[in-house]
Amino acid sequence: MNEGLERIALSTGVMLAVRMAGPREADPILFLHGFPESHRTWRHQVADLSRDHFCVAPDQRGFGASDKPGAVKAYKTDRIIEDLIALADQLGIGRFTLVGHDWGGAASWLAALRHPDRVVRLVIVNAPHPLIFQKSLIDDPEQRAASQYIRAFRNPLMETGVRAMGLERFFEKSFGAHVDLARIPEEEKQAYLRDWGREGALTAMLNWYRASNIKVPKTGRRAMKPLWTHAPFPKLKMPVLVVWGMKDKALLPVQLEGLDALVDDLALVRVEDAGHFVPWEKPDAVTGAIRDFLST
Repeated sequence: MNEGLERIALSTGVMLAVRMAGPREADPILFLHGFPESHRTWRHQVADLSRDHFCVAPDQRGFGASDKPGAVKAYKTDRIIEDLIALADQLGIGRFTLVGHDWGGAASWLAALRHPDRVVRLVIVNAPHPLIFQKSLIDDPEQRAASQYIRAFRNPLMETGVRAMGLERFFEKSFGAHVDLARIPEEEKQAYLRDWGREGALTAMLNWYRASNIKVPKTGRRAMKPLWTHAPFPKLKMPVLVVWGMKDKALLPVQLEGLDALVDDLALVRVEDAGHFVPWEKPDAVTGAIRDFLST
């Protein structure tokens, strides 16, 4: 999937490495990956969907071959959404289908809320709605326990720990606990190791967690939900597809509860035999769900 990877300068001040495929005149789909990945998350989906769509899959800031600003504040979700819109503008794309997984999905939820004039359809793959996620981190003991890794990733000593264990071991822990590593070809593993070994890459990737406003209390500690979770939350009006690997150990099925109250036009596809990295584990299921969604 490295063929066609281009570095594109954006008005936000960063250069993103972007994989583009498919006819430029076709309906566009923008893909946003999550942690600790790159545009390669979508290699199977782009290979199929680019037959009749213009597919755009960037390495998001901090990841892969894209720029890696040093400041934590450079990774706030606002900056990620600005990159998305700037990339679409740079490519002359007006309205588009947006597909996001993990952190890319978190940004996609908010991008759709803030730019409904640009996001014509939204596809979320194992990424929680911000309101449901924040509430669950307070109210659901199992989800809070499953999310303690976020607290660890925010620790300023995390990079030291990763370097001490080595990138190979980090690969086994970050992927191996959540995906059948037999599904990851050796060349893909080596590509990730190269990406993570780039100057500043570890800090940049972890800064996504440090820049987030999501509150993750310690397990067993009494906590109050942030005030914003008590206020009316806007509903999404465009069609939304949520694809969920039901064996996800980090984002539990509680994240699907109440989605229909926040989305007017919701389609939900549960992939029972896949975990968090469902685009890798069950690529055909993800691609098929997207194709079916786009045809309706």
